[in-house]
Amino acid sequence: SFQSLDYDVCENKLFQDELRRRHSDRFSLRTHVIRWIIFVLIGIITALIACSIDIVIEELSEIKYKFLKYSVDHNVPMNGNDGDLALPFLWWILLSVIPVAIGAAMVTYIEPITAGSGIPQVKSYLNGVKVPRIVRIKTLAVKSIGVITSVVGGLAGGKEGPMIHAGAVVAAGISQGKSTTFVKDFRIFKAFRDDHEKRDFVLGGAAAGVSAAFGAPIGGMLFSLEEAASFWNQNLIWRTLIASIISSFTLNIVLSAYHGLNDFTFTGLFNLGKFEQPLSFEYFELPLFMMLGVSGGLLGAAWNALNMRINKFRKRFVPWKCGKVCEAILVAILGVTLACTMIYFINDCRPLGNDPTIHPVQLFCEDNEYNAVAALWFQTPEATVRALFHDPPGSHKILTLAMFTLVYYFLSCATFGLNVSLGVFIPTALVGAAWGRLVAMLLFYLFPETQFLHPGKYALIGAAANLGGVLRMTISLSVILMETTGIETSFFFPLIIALISAKWVGDYFNDGIYDSVIEVNNVPMLPWEPLPQYKGLTAKEIMSNSVVSIKLRDNVHYIFEVLKRCSHNGFPVVDDVNNDLRSSGRVCGFILRSQLIVILQKALFAENKRFWESDTTIQTFRDVYPRYPSIESVRPLDRKLNYTVDLSIFMNPSPVRVNAHDSVPRIFNIFRALGLRHMLVISNENRIEGIITRRDFIYK
Repeated sequence: SFQSLDYDVCENKLFQDELRRRHSDRFSLRTHVIRWIIFVLIGIITALIACSIDIVIEELSEIKYKFLKYSVDHNVPMNGNDGDLALPFLWWILLSVIPVAIGAAMVTYIEPITAGSGIPQVKSYLNGVKVPRIVRIKTLAVKSIGVITSVVGGLAGGKEGPMIHAGAVVAAGISQGKSTTFVKDFRIFKAFRDDHEKRDFVLGGAAAGVSAAFGAPIGGMLFSLEEAASFWNQNLIWRTLIASIISSFTLNIVLSAYHGLNDFTFTGLFNLGKFEQPLSFEYFELPLFMMLGVSGGLLGAAWNALNMRINKFRKRFVPWKCGKVCEAILVAILGVTLACTMIYFINDCRPLGNDPTIHPVQLFCEDNEYNAVAALWFQTPEATVRALFHDPPGSHKILTLAMFTLVYYFLSCATFGLNVSLGVFIPTALVGAAWGRLVAMLLFYLFPETQFLHPGKYALIGAAANLGGVLRMTISLSVILMETTGIETSFFFPLIIALISAKWVGDYFNDGIYDSVIEVNNVPMLPWEPLPQYKGLTAKEIMSNSVVSIKLRDNVHYIFEVLKRCSHNGFPVVDDVNNDLRSSGRVCGFILRSQLIVILQKALFAENKRFWESDTTIQTFRDVYPRYPSIESVRPLDRKLNYTVDLSIFMNPSPVRVNAHDSVPRIFNIFRALGLRHMLVISNENRIEGIITRRDFIYK
């Protein structure tokens, strides 16, 4: 069900003519400036979308949790009050089920590609896989509404991951200067209408999404390079960084104005707050941080393995759309039930004023006290992570954090993979922050004289370790955490120790969660190096032999029949053909299926060349990008079946060719580095022997 993208530019005669016609310093400068302007626009629009999502979530969550607090306070059966706590429980279920049902229904019935965080899909796209419907406006709309409903519904997820997908959609839309959804062509940015240019803009959009989500422009750029990109260069790094900075700056201005801040200190959607005191560490703590990293790697590997088993079960036993919506509703009810059970049975009362809780719930506590368990649940997951980082020592019981870690660990595992738009970053960070703070509390309980056991510090290390164990990111993740918390560069060393330890341990057992999702969905993703079983093989042993060739000047009827009967997306062009046996011809070029269909649609035949030659340019083919027509859209050619097509000006005259005896590791490096879709295998006489696509590097 997946096709490849054409990252290799087709340098045919039309393309060369355009380069010669427009070869001037003025045009080159204009194209260069327009490219920078597009990256700036990507940053601004991505930030505005992020602001809109964040404001709607914050306002709706405020209404929800304020109402639930009011309902709990007026239904506690104390001091002669005949209240019934079943009422706020039912209200909580209702206020969770309604938005989750709306979001799950939209994702399931309108745009299924919006399920999850979207990062695996964007990563696949940047690797060269054409994921259907990934960068459409309808996808962006459903993604935005879906993430709002999921977070407001209280599911164990966050809005940060989907922002990366949203940034990619924005980049793909702006850079093309037209909307295929609304059938509107603004006739701008025409020079960028190909897969090669679009890929670079999508990478910048992903970086802008990370920057908006975390307020981390450098982290956004590094995330795109470390986790998403398969191809990059120095100029692309600069443009990606600019998009990230503009995105972070725009979001900073808008949200600071919304929150009434005059100094523009609101840094991102995932605002963890700044630590009041600089975080310091003793060198004898480094082995402890390493052990936390090892624990994070083990917990992350177990989480990934369990989540993959759950998702495989879903794929097999919950294939119906209605069942997927009902499953999301059941998980929402399960989360509310577990939260209410913890709040009701764990007696953890703390004095008011020592904790920055937005909606303190008294429940069975005395006057001027609040329920610390309810404080963990009666807010968004981001706010809970922030509380675990900055709550003063003694804000929770050991039992409270132990049960919360256990419940949220399995709840987040069951949530990721539902047909809703949610990211995995926040629940992973929340679980890590909870058990990291729990470790500090246990150590302080065993060694009460110690002075270095700052609970916020260990919550941060725990969050980093758990994120490293699940996501397997190191450099970008450490920079993101530094930028979101404002910690000193001296604390970078403990973070890196925890992250690398978690990654190494986790990699011993399985892949990161994004790579695991890609594998479960059978996406033909090219790794950085060829698989071990391919070493020692040659091109002849992995190539496909079912090659269909087309002559340099061929019959319209033959081309039409070839396109009707086979689904190949590319055809070698041959000449020096003996007895009409095309397989024996010498390779002189390569032509794509999409090009042939446009040629047939527009009747670009040799017999009527004088009518179309002057008007046909490379733009003729760019105008139908990216939704190329199918062969069924070609009108009957009854009177033109004997016409001839001259492919000399349309074909790529210099396709990448390798010898049948070349080694697979060598041709793999060429294939991946150039972002190819097809690679021709030829004999010593330049005759076609086979063809190699990305599937031949994975499934043979």
